[in-house]
Amino acid sequence: MKRLGLHRLSCLLTEFILLSFPCPREMQILLFAVFSLTYVLTLMGNGSIIWAVRLDHQLHTPMYILLANFSFLEICYVNTTVPNMLANFLSETKTISFTACFLQFYFFFSTGVTEPFFLSLMAFDRYMAICQPLHYPTIMTGRFCVKLVLFCWVTGFLCFPIPIYLLSRLPFCGLNVIDHFICDPGPLMALTCIHAPGIELSFSIIPSLAIFLTFPFILGSYTLVFRAVLRVPSADGRKKAFSTCGSHLTVVSLFFGTVLVMYITPASGHITTIQKIITLFYSVFTPLLNPLIYSLRNKEMKAALRKAQMSMKILPNK
Repeated sequence: MKRLGLHRLSCLLTEFILLSFPCPREMQILLFAVFSLTYVLTLMGNGSIIWAVRLDHQLHTPMYILLANFSFLEICYVNTTVPNMLANFLSETKTISFTACFLQFYFFFSTGVTEPFFLSLMAFDRYMAICQPLHYPTIMTGRFCVKLVLFCWVTGFLCFPIPIYLLSRLPFCGLNVIDHFICDPGPLMALTCIHAPGIELSFSIIPSLAIFLTFPFILGSYTLVFRAVLRVPSADGRKKAFSTCGSHLTVVSLFFGTVLVMYITPASGHITTIQKIITLFYSVFTPLLNPLIYSLRNKEMKAALRKAQMSMKILPNK
């Protein structure tokens, strides 16, 4: 009977309230304007990289193909959070349906876990190009590159279906207020009627494994890369290699530096304002900065972006 009562109570819960950033109405409108601009710039920046790589045949190499896929991942990443956050700023009720909450949870965490795998793949590509230049053309073929890209996507999106499904089946005790701007495991677990340490631990272990498996690999790859670059006799060659690797390492530092703070510990407890800001930084502002970092430090990408811009101007005249 007790279990039946809990099940009935959980069935009554059809929506959650995302508190987001509680503040006066005027500030909500200002935040809406700021994040709308950030969202548009993020889509334009990452979309421009995809468009430039597609148009410029000189960029049809593994490095830029991976960069284009990474930009597409960033677009998917921001689309899991920002549209709903913008609607939340203008909403009076600030509600999200039960299904939409768990779908957002799934896609947000899946794209988030896919990102370190892509960063590792990009590090491996730079290692092969700089440390193994003779074997690079035969190993990093188009077909092999596609397989690696598919591996990243599939691995990232297979990590969370079971834990999220099990969490969605837990009974919720009527309370439906989430002190966050996204559906996050910590506040969701706090709303359940029963304690489920196994499910709670899984939401800490999976991101932690992704971090601890990829971060040492990236550091090791770039240690070998920098050792090889320092042996390059040409100053221009060293400068070009450092510029390309520097862009990637900047993105790596932004991503891992913020994610390590959030998901290295079990996802429990009250979500503080600082944690919201950290989540906001790596889920909203990092995808905005990535295209700037890659394009400003890369001559080939800047040239391709100029070509893409010219093609956009010519296209309407046709």
